[in-house]
Amino acid sequence: MAIDFGTKRTGLAVTDPLQIIANGLDTIATGEVLDFIEQYTQEEEVSTFVVGEPMHLDGNPSQIAPQVNAFIQQLQKRFPAIAVHRQDERFTSVEAKQIILKSGLKKKKRRDKALVDKVSAVLILQDYLEKNRTANS
Repeated sequence: MAIDFGTKRTGLAVTDPLQIIANGLDTIATGEVLDFIEQYTQEEEVSTFVVGEPMHLDGNPSQIAPQVNAFIQQLQKRFPAIAVHRQDERFTSVEAKQIILKSGLKKKKRRDKALVDKVSAVLILQDYLEKNRTANS
């Protein structure tokens, strides 16, 4: 499960059992995301959390990094049996907006920030899957 943490909304994505393709799951109000994940993990198997790590272009942490770190600590405390990995999320929001624009959605839907968060989570997870596939080949 990939998590694109935001101060207001958090995008979530999951992968198929063979870990080939990432799919958008949902966008949840950040204050409710841990409860949502708890419910989800009771119904579906989750082996790893991949949390987007926000960084500036120069590689330094962004302003939201302390909040992401605090969220990761809460995640590890609440789900100690599930591994947590960080994934560089630079450019995911820009790339998500480009994908949405190219998808042909109407202007109102393209402005939906929740959709951007969900697509960003998909990109984070897909990038993680591809890097791990390459590393394990």
